[in-house]
Amino acid sequence: MGLFRLLFWIAIIAAAFWLWRRFSRPARRPQHKDQGPAPMVRCAHCGVYLPREEALSRADNWYCSPAHLKQGPKPGEH
Repeated sequence: MGLFRLLFWIAIIAAAFWLWRRFSRPARRPQHKDQGPAPMVRCAHCGVYLPREEALSRADNWYCSPAHLKQGPKPGEH
């Protein structure tokens, strides 16, 4: 009987500890999953893809850097 009581009290203490830890943590904020991946654009000069909010644009072309914006599209592409 002594072993049964010991196991019983260990289970009660473990359950109480688990419940205390579960309810004492701050609530997690839900992550915004409604936002999809960032739209990507291709640099008209070198062809690298980058997020549209980081790209520079001129007319219908996107560029990855001010230098490529200054150089314009790659010859023979546009």
